[in-house]
Amino acid sequence: RAQEKKLIEINVHNLRDWTDDSHKTVDDSPFGGGLGMVMKIDPIYKAVESLKTKNYKLKTVLFTPRGKKFNQKKAYEFSKLNQLIMICGRYEGIDERVGKYIADEQISIGNYDLMGGELPAMIVVETVSRLIPGVIGKDKFLKERVKDGGFMEYPQYTRPEVFQGRKVPKVLLS
Repeated sequence: RAQEKKLIEINVHNLRDWTDDSHKTVDDSPFGGGLGMVMKIDPIYKAVESLKTKNYKLKTVLFTPRGKKFNQKKAYEFSKLNQLIMICGRYEGIDERVGKYIADEQISIGNYDLMGGELPAMIVVETVSRLIPGVIGKDKFLKERVKDGGFMEYPQYTRPEVFQGRKVPKVLLS
């Protein structure tokens, strides 16, 4: 709905569109040996450079388990941008130079390894989108749960008042 209302725009791109060889190669074996394939720097560089919109507040983010932990404060910061380019890895990893020289930030959603960066990207989209005015039903929902760029959550209850002997706290019944 947020996209239909033109509050956000989400685009997914295929790195193979920025390759020059006939096989559309986006990965290669790592220098020094090792298992698996590593995503190449050149298609990522070309993609990011062509996607950047001039005169926009933008950031380029690389998802990696070694990155800074994504949190509500970071989501709030991202919600103030005009453009967020998210680099999602696959295979064994991404050429280290992408994180050092192309991405503005390296972000992690936790201390575990995933097969790719698509799920972290979806988490960032979900978390950031709800902070954009008009995306969720009522702005006061946001104000109730977000404080000083952080996040607050408290226990909530609904009917019935007693369920299998477990009661709603009395303070909520007054």
